[in-house]
Amino acid sequence: MKITSRSVILIGLVTLFVGGLLYTAFKTDPVPVDLTDATLGPMQVTVNADGKTRIRDIYEVAAPLTGTARRSPVEVGDRVVAGQTVVAVVEPAAPTLLDSRARIQAEAGVREAQAARNQAASTLRKAEEDLAYARSQYDRARELVERGVASITRLEDTTQQLASAEAARDAAASGLDMAQGALQRARAALIDPELAEDPDGNGDCCVQITAPIDGVVLEVDTISERPVTIGTRLLSIGRPDDLEIVADLLSADAVRLPPGARAMVDRWGGDQILEARLRKVEPVASTKVSALGIEEQRVDALFDIVSPAEDRRGLGQGFFVFLRIVEWDATETLQVPLSALFRQNGGWAVFTVSDGIARLTPVEIGRRGETTAQILSGLQAGASVITHPSDEVADGVAVVERATLQ
Repeated sequence: MKITSRSVILIGLVTLFVGGLLYTAFKTDPVPVDLTDATLGPMQVTVNADGKTRIRDIYEVAAPLTGTARRSPVEVGDRVVAGQTVVAVVEPAAPTLLDSRARIQAEAGVREAQAARNQAASTLRKAEEDLAYARSQYDRARELVERGVASITRLEDTTQQLASAEAARDAAASGLDMAQGALQRARAALIDPELAEDPDGNGDCCVQITAPIDGVVLEVDTISERPVTIGTRLLSIGRPDDLEIVADLLSADAVRLPPGARAMVDRWGGDQILEARLRKVEPVASTKVSALGIEEQRVDALFDIVSPAEDRRGLGQGFFVFLRIVEWDATETLQVPLSALFRQNGGWAVFTVSDGIARLTPVEIGRRGETTAQILSGLQAGASVITHPSDEVADGVAVVERATLQ
């Protein structure tokens, strides 16, 4: 069979066509991936926590005596001046009403006290008479001694009698005072409650309590008039501009915070982010149960608000805030997204891309933030890395950026 040149060309074309079909059928398409660059730039590691504002120093006003607290003269939000603004009025407790038996006993007590007072008055009069007689005897004896008629012994006797009479007179006067006090006490048991409120009618029956500081009324326990005992809290006063923030942190997070750590205050309702500084971490933690039912050791951290008062208008006691507390920061460091990292032989690795081929690259990481991680070694700035690598990505696999396919 004679093969012509035309046949050779035809066979070659058929072979190329079949080979193209086989290549197209069995070739592996590049794996679509998302790429990003390892960058140099500022980085922060923060501890995020919910916080609550509170006034640093709150002054509580309490009842100085047992009685009735009259209707509050101030309301929540009122401004008060130290030593001038009356914030509470307490009326001393009125005596209770007497039943018939108690009244008869009280009246009998008054009569007994009156009789004792009359007896003491009589005793005082007798003591004064005895004193007058002793004084006259003393004067006569002294005159006789001076004239040489009487002896010194007689003068000494009259002197002693005069001193005894003076002491008896003083004792009788004290007895009369005691009897008078007993009579007043007995009469006080018969005073009616209406008269006890203001017996003189001059309005001085009550104790007026003034504000201890310049500030704002934060809370009034009860607006209406009510009975109170000594020490009962009536209201609280504070300065709204003297705010601090208390944040509830995990104890493991709290111990990592440096002294004076900076914090950004967000979600407080204003347009701008406020600045705060860590003042102290409480020395005692407590066990709390999380929403997932897990027991956690949590501790309170206190922050001072650094931003001026005019930047946080409206922020008051007990307001919710969100804190991003800076644990560590750097002005320039190499970093990649956390989504690019994965575990490899006990360490960390990323997939870099060079000429469309994925390369497994072990790296050493440092600090980890919310979205990025610090790269200490293994990468150079500008290197392309794959984020969220799928199971199809492996060392030496051809890849293509997903964004170029759209």
